[in-house]
Amino acid sequence: MKIISSKRSLLMIPFVLAACSTTVADKYTAPNAGFGAVSDAANKAIGKETVWAQSQQQSRDLSKRVHGLVYRKTISAETAVQVALLNNKGLQAAYAEVGISATEVWQEALPENPVISLGIFGLGAPELGVFRSIEGTLATNLLDARTRKQRVALADVQFQQAQLSAVTETLRLAAETRQAWIMAVSAFEALDNLKQVTHTADASSKLAQNLGEAGSLDKGGQAREHAFYAELAGKAAKARLEAQAAKEQLTRLMGLWGTDVDYYVPNALPRLPNSISRRKSIETIALQNRFDLKVAKLGLEATAKAFGMTDASRYVTDLELIAGFETERESDGAGGAASDTTPQLELEFAIPIFDTGQARLRKAELSYLRAANVLAEMAVGVRSEARGAEAAYHGSYEIARHYRDTVVPLRKVVEEAALLSNNGMITNTFELLDDTRETLDASLEAGDAKRDFWLAKANLTAAIYGGATSLNRSDDAE
Repeated sequence: MKIISSKRSLLMIPFVLAACSTTVADKYTAPNAGFGAVSDAANKAIGKETVWAQSQQQSRDLSKRVHGLVYRKTISAETAVQVALLNNKGLQAAYAEVGISATEVWQEALPENPVISLGIFGLGAPELGVFRSIEGTLATNLLDARTRKQRVALADVQFQQAQLSAVTETLRLAAETRQAWIMAVSAFEALDNLKQVTHTADASSKLAQNLGEAGSLDKGGQAREHAFYAELAGKAAKARLEAQAAKEQLTRLMGLWGTDVDYYVPNALPRLPNSISRRKSIETIALQNRFDLKVAKLGLEATAKAFGMTDASRYVTDLELIAGFETERESDGAGGAASDTTPQLELEFAIPIFDTGQARLRKAELSYLRAANVLAEMAVGVRSEARGAEAAYHGSYEIARHYRDTVVPLRKVVEEAALLSNNGMITNTFELLDDTRETLDASLEAGDAKRDFWLAKANLTAAIYGGATSLNRSDDAE
């Protein structure tokens, strides 16, 4: 009789569990949970493909693809950005965070496992043969069921936050990679200009030496030309190191190593466009498209939902329903034993005598207030970044165009006129070299101005969509 009662009670457990079961949506349980939204948003913002590799085979396939894009090839800015989005392991880690966040929603959607307790008492009781009594209980957390909907909603908001954060990380990497490519190409362009003038300076230094040996140039004049060549050689060596460092930064962002580092960048930045247009309502565009601002908005929503859950569980923080049975055996006086099984039902909860939940509720209120102010401050910052990026974009274009259309052409005219007027006299020869120096300076400044324009263009995209980077120009860093 006792054993039959125990089995009946245990057989009720599957029905209780079935009643508590919950179906979890595929968007939380799928292998690529959440990544589709990340990929679509990134593609819309920058027009590039993103991939989340979750197996060794997928990683090998990506490595082969990247190798085909870069190995012994001169890569463009677009190729560099695409390679970084496919191959950067830090970005893959950010995508994994999206998957982790999806599993958090999945976990919150599942009911808390019931706790089964079985006990056998009075083992070895001589008058009863084996044991005195059996107790079995099944405990279920009622508060878990009551707050599950709110907890799932909160976890879902955090899941959306993780998706937008991954988009922001994608845009940040794209912006950094594009800027690193610009810096690398600009460095090689400056090095190429210095190499060209170094040949002229070398000829000037040798001419000064010959003139000195002939007695036609004093030591001061000789030293002047030798010093210019020596300084130029030092500048060229420094430019070579800067170009190598800039390319290494680009290599690091693209996640390349081994034979994949055997790639090239162009020796000159693209030409300036003939004209650029001004965006209307740049602040509004940025406020509508900034993904980091969307993350902050979801953070405010998550705080509000957390506040609601805190209020719901303010007084009752632990509520459990415990159901079970107890079977007792008693001696009948004739050497036998009689069994009696009775059901049990218990309700356990904490009495809020000391902790009434006021502190937790106040903390939730202040957390919401903090999140609201952070969001407001971020919105002000986004507006300012958008205005500044737009101004820098147009201002740097005007400066670069001024060097391209005015300064450099005038320097070339001066140099060509000096060359035509040179009659072989020593004075005119070294005046021509002076003009060459000044033409070099103008070319280097024009290159810097062109670099600043393309950096400003990249920064404008970052100001609109997010992903702003701390990568600075080399001269700013100094």
